[in-house]
This record gives sequence, C-alpha cells and structure tokens, in this order.
Amino acid sequence: MTADQSHHRAELSLGDWQAQLRAKGYRLTPQRELVLKVVQQLGHATPDEVLAAVREESQAVNQSTVYRTLELLEELGLVRHAHLTDRAPTYHSTTNPTHAHLVCRECGRVSELPADALDPLTGLLKTDHGFEPDLGHLTIFGHCAGCA
Repeated sequence: MTADQSHHRAELSLGDWQAQLRAKGYRLTPQRELVLKVVQQLGHATPDEVLAAVREESQAVNQSTVYRTLELLEELGLVRHAHLTDRAPTYHSTTNPTHAHLVCRECGRVSELPADALDPLTGLLKTDHGFEPDLGHLTIFGHCAGCA
C-alpha cells in the first residue's frame, strides 16, 4: 500500500462505509454496523473480543458473522489488522492515523507509534531498496520503559 492509499484509508469517515458497501454490492446490515462500532470503541481488539462486545448488544451475532464482517470491513479499508501476539490478529479502525505498534513482551502493553516517527526508516527503505512499507501492519516487540 502506498502512503497516499494509507492516508486515504485513515481519512475515511464512518458515514462513507454505507456508501462503500452499497457500491460494492453489499447490503447494509445491523450486524455490520455493530461490528464496526465495536471495533472503534475497543481501539485494538481480537475477533473474540469484538464478538464478546457485540454480544453485549445482540445475542443474534455469531462468531462466523464477526470474522466475515471484519474481513469485509478490511477489504473496504474501514479496519486494519496487525499481529500483536502469536494468536489471533488484532483489528483497529482506520479513522485513526496510520501507526505502528509497540508491544511489551513483559507486560503486554500496546502503544501506538505515529507513522511519521518512522520517516527515517521508511525513507531508507524507499531510496535504498525501492520498498514501500505498510506501517499499519508493523509491530515492534521489546520492553516498555516500566519493564526494561
């Protein structure tokens, strides 16, 4: 993904998601709206965490609906996933600016690193390797200040 595409995704408003669904031939459903709302509320969440929060509002939504909806919302550019653990991916809304993730191996704390903090690295990757990194998927593991 180019920086322009990443920036565009970060600027998508929630009001646009309905138009995007319709334009791609998908129906608007309360389940899809609920999953998107929950992802935004939780910040970073696994599919199981999304399901648990969705079920607080509706018992009618099952696990497969959550997984399919997350895949669709990612295809539309409304959510992204990153691998913050060796388990399930973690989803977050693209209405937040593009960022990398810092994960403490000791306490599990997740911090967001603004994309521009990595400009020296992304510049080097572009000029020396012709490579455009996807920072939204970038996770850096280490130890936070409290655990170091």
